[in-house]
Amino acid sequence: MEEDKTLKDEIRELKETIEETSQKKEKKFKLPWKARISNRKLRENYVTVMTINENRGVDFKRVQIKDQAVMVDGIPRLATGDEILIYKKKPLMIVPSWSVNPFSPKENYEQSVKENMNTNGYRILLSIMKSELISTKKKLGLGLTIGGIVLLGIIAYALFKGV
Repeated sequence: MEEDKTLKDEIRELKETIEETSQKKEKKFKLPWKARISNRKLRENYVTVMTINENRGVDFKRVQIKDQAVMVDGIPRLATGDEILIYKKKPLMIVPSWSVNPFSPKENYEQSVKENMNTNGYRILLSIMKSELISTKKKLGLGLTIGGIVLLGIIAYALFKGV
């Protein structure tokens, strides 16, 4: 009997260890050390630049903005307020290596509206569909619920008093 219990215990322990190892947490994304910006560098107009290479690889660098331009790989790139994004309260630019202009969320938004690829219309439609959804279960009103409780109280009082 003891062998059966120990085998069961061992099987349980093995199952627990398998479950623990299979439930690994996803690693959170962190900027590389050479691309992080301290508060001092932030005051000196530094920005993190994410360069997209031709082979779809990505490089991160810390570059200083001078005269609304940054020098990435020896090529000056525009760095206006429209092109700068915010990541964890620090400025970030996305620069394709094949273009002088960095990624601009404003231009991308305007292009998506122009091509009717914007999600705003879908959000409105989805909210309308959810509001018009036929519910199978009707909710009781507050007055009906209170009336039922009062009626049950009267019946219970009558039973206890023998009326």
